Amino acid sequence: MGRVTERRKVIRIRDGAVSTRPDTLVAEEPLEIRLNGKPLAITMRTPGDDFALAAGFLVSEGVFGRADEVQNIVYCAGATVDGSNTYNVVDVRTAPGVVLPDITLERNVYTTSSCGLCGKASLDAVRTTARWAIDDGGDAPPVRLEPALLAGLPDRLREAQRVFDRTGGLHAAALFTEDGEMLDVREDVGRHNAVDKLVGRALQRGDLPLSRTILLVSGRASFELAQKAVMAGIPVLAAVSAPSSLAVDLAAETGLTLVGFLRGLSMNVYAGEHRIALQAAAAQG
Repeated sequence: MGRVTERRKVIRIRDGAVSTRPDTLVAEEPLEIRLNGKPLAITMRTPGDDFALAAGFLVSEGVFGRADEVQNIVYCAGATVDGSNTYNVVDVRTAPGVVLPDITLERNVYTTSSCGLCGKASLDAVRTTARWAIDDGGDAPPVRLEPALLAGLPDRLREAQRVFDRTGGLHAAALFTEDGEMLDVREDVGRHNAVDKLVGRALQRGDLPLSRTILLVSGRASFELAQKAVMAGIPVLAAVSAPSSLAVDLAAETGLTLVGFLRGLSMNVYAGEHRIALQAAAAQG
Protein backbone atom coordinates (compact mmCIF):
# COMPACT_ATOMS: atom_id res chain seq x y z
CA MET A 1 0.00 0.00 0.00
CA GLY A 2 3.01 2.28 -0.41
CA ARG A 3 3.04 5.32 1.81
CA VAL A 4 -0.38 4.52 3.28
CA THR A 5 1.19 2.19 5.85
CA GLU A 6 4.59 1.79 7.48
CA ARG A 7 6.26 -0.97 9.47
CA ARG A 8 7.68 -0.46 12.96
CA LYS A 9 9.16 -2.79 15.56
CA VAL A 10 6.94 -3.31 18.60
CA ILE A 11 7.44 -5.18 21.87
CA ARG A 12 4.39 -7.35 22.40
CA ILE A 13 3.24 -8.52 25.81
CA ARG A 14 0.59 -11.22 25.91
CA ASP A 15 -0.28 -13.18 29.06
CA GLY A 16 3.12 -12.44 30.56
CA ALA A 17 5.04 -13.51 27.45
CA VAL A 18 7.27 -10.86 25.83
CA SER A 19 8.18 -10.93 22.15
CA THR A 20 9.39 -8.57 19.43
CA ARG A 21 7.58 -8.32 16.13
CA PRO A 22 6.94 -5.88 13.26
CA ASP A 23 3.66 -4.00 13.32
CA THR A 24 1.83 -2.24 10.50
CA LEU A 25 0.93 1.38 11.26
CA VAL A 26 -1.10 3.90 9.33
CA ALA A 27 1.11 6.60 7.82
CA GLU A 28 0.60 10.21 8.87
CA GLU A 29 2.30 13.06 7.01
CA PRO A 30 1.60 16.77 6.57
CA LEU A 31 0.00 18.04 3.38
CA GLU A 32 0.26 21.73 2.53
CA ILE A 33 -2.50 22.99 0.27
CA ARG A 34 -1.73 26.04 -1.83
CA LEU A 35 -4.27 27.98 -3.85
CA ASN A 36 -2.87 29.70 -6.94
CA GLY A 37 0.60 29.49 -5.44
CA LYS A 38 -0.32 30.93 -2.02
CA PRO A 39 -0.21 28.73 1.12
CA LEU A 40 -3.73 28.16 2.45
CA ALA A 41 -3.81 25.15 4.79
CA ILE A 42 -1.80 22.34 6.30
CA THR A 43 -3.46 19.09 7.25
CA MET A 44 -2.08 15.91 8.79
CA ARG A 45 -3.31 13.15 6.54
CA THR A 46 -2.75 9.62 5.31
CA PRO A 47 -1.02 9.93 1.90
CA GLY A 48 -3.22 9.00 -1.02
CA ASP A 49 -5.97 10.79 -2.96
CA ASP A 50 -4.12 14.04 -2.19
CA PHE A 51 -5.55 15.90 -5.19
CA ALA A 52 -9.08 14.84 -4.24
CA LEU A 53 -8.42 15.88 -0.64
CA ALA A 54 -7.31 19.34 -1.76
CA ALA A 55 -10.26 19.71 -4.12
CA GLY A 56 -12.74 18.59 -1.47
CA PHE A 57 -11.26 20.95 1.09
CA LEU A 58 -11.75 23.82 -1.35
CA VAL A 59 -15.35 22.78 -1.97
CA SER A 60 -15.96 23.17 1.77
CA GLU A 61 -14.30 26.60 1.60
CA GLY A 62 -16.67 27.68 -1.17
CA VAL A 63 -13.98 27.91 -3.84
CA PHE A 64 -15.20 25.13 -6.15
CA GLY A 65 -18.54 23.67 -7.12
CA ARG A 66 -17.84 22.40 -10.63
CA ALA A 67 -15.00 20.39 -12.13
CA ASP A 68 -14.35 23.01 -14.83
CA GLU A 69 -13.49 25.59 -12.16
CA VAL A 70 -10.28 23.66 -11.44
CA GLN A 71 -7.52 24.35 -13.93
CA ASN A 72 -5.11 21.79 -12.47
CA ILE A 73 -3.70 20.34 -9.27
CA VAL A 74 -0.01 19.46 -9.07
CA TYR A 75 2.57 18.40 -6.55
CA CYS A 76 5.09 21.16 -5.97
CA ALA A 77 8.61 20.25 -7.00
CA GLY A 78 11.42 21.65 -4.95
CA ALA A 79 9.38 21.64 -1.75
CA THR A 80 12.51 21.13 0.36
CA VAL A 81 15.80 23.00 0.71
CA ASP A 82 17.61 20.49 -1.47
CA GLY A 83 14.94 20.83 -4.17
CA SER A 84 13.45 17.33 -3.85
CA ASN A 85 9.75 16.67 -4.16
CA THR A 86 8.25 15.33 -0.92
CA TYR A 87 4.79 14.88 -2.44
CA ASN A 88 3.52 16.70 0.64
CA VAL A 89 2.75 20.05 -1.04
CA VAL A 90 0.01 20.51 -3.65
CA ASP A 91 -0.89 23.63 -5.58
CA VAL A 92 -4.44 24.06 -6.85
CA ARG A 93 -4.94 26.45 -9.73
CA THR A 94 -8.34 27.95 -10.44
CA ALA A 95 -9.57 28.19 -14.01
CA PRO A 96 -9.56 31.64 -15.62
CA GLY A 97 -12.52 33.72 -14.53
CA VAL A 98 -13.18 31.90 -11.26
CA VAL A 99 -13.92 34.47 -8.56
CA LEU A 100 -12.57 33.52 -5.17
CA PRO A 101 -14.92 33.80 -2.20
CA ASP A 102 -14.06 35.94 0.79
CA ILE A 103 -11.48 33.65 2.34
CA THR A 104 -8.34 34.94 3.98
CA LEU A 105 -5.39 33.29 2.30
CA GLU A 106 -3.04 34.81 4.86
CA ARG A 107 -4.73 33.09 7.79
CA ASN A 108 -2.55 29.97 7.31
CA VAL A 109 -5.30 27.64 8.48
CA TYR A 110 -3.83 24.67 10.34
CA THR A 111 -5.76 21.43 10.42
CA THR A 112 -4.94 18.30 12.36
CA SER A 113 -6.02 14.69 12.20
CA SER A 114 -8.06 15.11 15.38
CA CYS A 115 -9.75 18.50 15.39
CA GLY A 116 -10.04 19.55 11.76
CA LEU A 117 -10.06 23.25 11.08
CA CYS A 118 -8.54 25.32 13.87
CA GLY A 119 -8.04 29.04 14.28
CA LYS A 120 -11.30 30.27 12.78
CA ALA A 121 -12.32 33.27 14.82
CA SER A 122 -16.00 32.63 15.23
CA LEU A 123 -18.97 30.55 14.20
CA ASP A 124 -19.90 33.09 11.52
CA ALA A 125 -16.46 32.70 9.92
CA VAL A 126 -17.15 29.06 9.04
CA ARG A 127 -20.71 29.48 7.80
CA THR A 128 -19.56 29.71 4.20
CA THR A 129 -22.40 30.36 1.81
CA ALA A 130 -23.46 27.10 0.22
CA ARG A 131 -24.05 26.91 -3.51
CA TRP A 132 -26.97 24.51 -3.19
CA ALA A 133 -29.93 24.26 -0.88
CA ILE A 134 -30.47 20.92 0.85
CA ASP A 135 -33.61 20.17 -1.17
CA ASP A 136 -33.29 16.47 -2.11
CA GLY A 137 -32.79 17.30 -5.78
CA GLY A 138 -35.31 19.86 -6.93
CA ASP A 139 -38.70 18.49 -8.04
CA ALA A 140 -37.95 14.88 -7.04
CA PRO A 141 -39.92 13.31 -4.17
CA PRO A 142 -38.36 13.90 -0.75
CA VAL A 143 -35.74 11.45 0.46
CA ARG A 144 -37.37 9.01 2.86
CA LEU A 145 -35.13 6.57 4.73
CA GLU A 146 -36.13 3.45 6.62
CA PRO A 147 -34.30 3.15 9.95
CA ALA A 148 -33.38 -0.43 9.04
CA LEU A 149 -31.53 0.82 5.95
CA LEU A 150 -29.49 3.26 8.03
CA ALA A 151 -28.81 0.58 10.62
CA GLY A 152 -27.08 -1.63 8.06
CA LEU A 153 -24.66 1.01 6.77
CA PRO A 154 -21.99 0.97 9.55
CA ASP A 155 -21.27 -2.74 9.01
CA ARG A 156 -20.91 -2.17 5.28
CA LEU A 157 -18.54 0.71 5.91
CA ARG A 158 -16.45 -1.42 8.23
CA GLU A 159 -16.27 -4.22 5.65
CA ALA A 160 -14.91 -1.75 3.08
CA GLN A 161 -12.09 -0.45 5.30
CA ARG A 162 -9.11 -2.23 3.80
CA VAL A 163 -6.37 -0.28 5.57
CA PHE A 164 -8.16 -0.36 8.94
CA ASP A 165 -7.98 -4.15 8.81
CA ARG A 166 -4.18 -3.91 8.69
CA THR A 167 -3.65 -1.05 11.15
CA GLY A 168 -6.74 -0.49 13.30
CA GLY A 169 -5.90 3.22 13.14
CA LEU A 170 -8.01 4.88 10.46
CA HIS A 171 -11.26 6.77 10.23
CA ALA A 172 -13.52 6.29 7.25
CA ALA A 173 -16.27 8.07 5.37
CA ALA A 174 -18.62 6.59 2.79
CA LEU A 175 -21.27 7.83 0.41
CA PHE A 176 -24.44 5.81 -0.12
CA THR A 177 -27.49 6.29 -2.30
CA GLU A 178 -30.87 6.63 -0.66
CA ASP A 179 -31.35 2.93 -1.50
CA GLY A 180 -28.22 1.93 0.42
CA GLU A 181 -25.88 1.41 -2.53
CA MET A 182 -22.29 2.33 -1.64
CA LEU A 183 -20.95 4.90 -4.07
CA ASP A 184 -17.50 5.52 -2.61
CA VAL A 185 -15.48 5.04 0.56
CA ARG A 186 -12.25 6.71 1.70
CA GLU A 187 -9.99 6.18 4.71
CA ASP A 188 -7.71 8.63 6.47
CA VAL A 189 -6.12 9.29 9.82
CA GLY A 190 -8.53 12.26 10.02
CA ARG A 191 -12.23 11.79 9.38
CA HIS A 192 -12.49 15.30 7.93
CA ASN A 193 -9.81 14.34 5.38
CA ALA A 194 -11.75 11.20 4.47
CA VAL A 195 -14.81 13.36 3.77
CA ASP A 196 -12.74 15.82 1.71
CA LYS A 197 -11.43 12.92 -0.37
CA LEU A 198 -15.00 11.76 -1.04
CA VAL A 199 -16.21 15.23 -1.97
CA GLY A 200 -13.12 15.97 -4.06
CA ARG A 201 -13.57 12.77 -6.06
CA ALA A 202 -17.21 13.70 -6.63
CA LEU A 203 -16.14 17.17 -7.84
CA GLN A 204 -13.64 15.62 -10.25
CA ARG A 205 -16.39 13.36 -11.65
CA GLY A 206 -18.81 16.26 -12.01
CA ASP A 207 -21.24 14.77 -9.48
CA LEU A 208 -21.82 17.84 -7.28
CA PRO A 209 -24.22 18.54 -5.73
CA LEU A 210 -24.48 15.16 -4.02
CA SER A 211 -28.24 15.36 -3.59
CA ARG A 212 -30.15 12.25 -2.49
CA THR A 213 -27.07 10.72 -0.87
CA ILE A 214 -26.12 9.66 2.65
CA LEU A 215 -22.73 10.53 4.16
CA LEU A 216 -21.65 8.09 6.87
CA VAL A 217 -18.64 8.85 9.07
CA SER A 218 -16.86 6.77 11.66
CA GLY A 219 -16.70 8.42 15.05
CA ARG A 220 -18.38 11.69 15.91
CA ALA A 221 -20.06 14.36 13.78
CA SER A 222 -18.40 17.72 14.32
CA PHE A 223 -19.53 21.12 13.05
CA GLU A 224 -16.90 20.88 10.35
CA LEU A 225 -18.25 17.60 9.00
CA ALA A 226 -21.78 19.00 8.96
CA GLN A 227 -20.46 22.03 7.08
CA LYS A 228 -18.74 19.81 4.52
CA ALA A 229 -21.96 17.88 3.96
CA VAL A 230 -23.93 21.10 3.45
CA MET A 231 -21.34 22.56 1.09
CA ALA A 232 -21.47 19.40 -1.06
CA GLY A 233 -25.28 19.38 -1.14
CA ILE A 234 -25.54 16.15 0.88
CA PRO A 235 -28.96 15.88 2.62
CA VAL A 236 -28.15 13.21 5.23
CA LEU A 237 -25.17 12.93 7.58
CA ALA A 238 -24.96 9.89 9.85
CA ALA A 239 -22.30 9.13 12.45
CA VAL A 240 -21.65 6.14 14.67
CA SER A 241 -20.93 8.43 17.60
CA ALA A 242 -22.16 11.74 18.98
CA PRO A 243 -22.60 15.06 17.17
CA SER A 244 -21.48 18.37 18.61
CA SER A 245 -23.95 21.08 19.57
CA LEU A 246 -22.80 23.28 16.69
CA ALA A 247 -23.27 20.43 14.23
CA VAL A 248 -26.87 20.09 15.41
CA ASP A 249 -27.41 23.85 15.15
CA LEU A 250 -26.05 23.95 11.60
CA ALA A 251 -28.13 20.93 10.56
CA ALA A 252 -31.31 22.52 11.90
CA GLU A 253 -30.49 25.81 10.19
CA THR A 254 -29.77 24.32 6.76
CA GLY A 255 -32.23 21.42 6.60
CA LEU A 256 -29.57 18.72 6.91
CA THR A 257 -30.72 15.44 8.41
CA LEU A 258 -28.29 14.57 11.21
CA VAL A 259 -28.22 11.11 12.78
CA GLY A 260 -25.87 10.14 15.61
CA PHE A 261 -25.11 7.07 17.71
CA LEU A 262 -25.97 4.87 14.72
CA ARG A 263 -25.43 1.45 16.27
CA GLY A 264 -27.54 -1.50 15.26
CA LEU A 265 -31.19 -0.53 15.18
CA SER A 266 -30.56 2.27 17.70
CA MET A 267 -29.92 5.84 16.58
CA ASN A 268 -30.63 9.43 17.58
CA VAL A 269 -32.11 11.84 15.03
CA TYR A 270 -30.98 15.37 15.91
CA ALA A 271 -32.34 17.32 12.94
CA GLY A 272 -34.13 16.79 9.64
CA GLU A 273 -36.41 14.06 11.00
CA HIS A 274 -38.75 14.52 8.01
CA ARG A 275 -36.40 12.28 5.98
CA ILE A 276 -36.65 9.39 8.46
CA ALA A 277 -39.59 6.99 8.35
CA LEU A 278 -40.38 7.30 12.05
CA GLN A 279 -43.54 5.25 11.73
CA ALA A 280 -41.47 2.30 10.54
CA ALA A 281 -39.20 2.71 13.56
CA ALA A 282 -42.20 2.75 15.88
CA ALA A 283 -43.58 -0.40 14.26
CA GLN A 284 -40.27 -2.19 14.75
CA GLY A 285 -40.28 -1.13 18.40
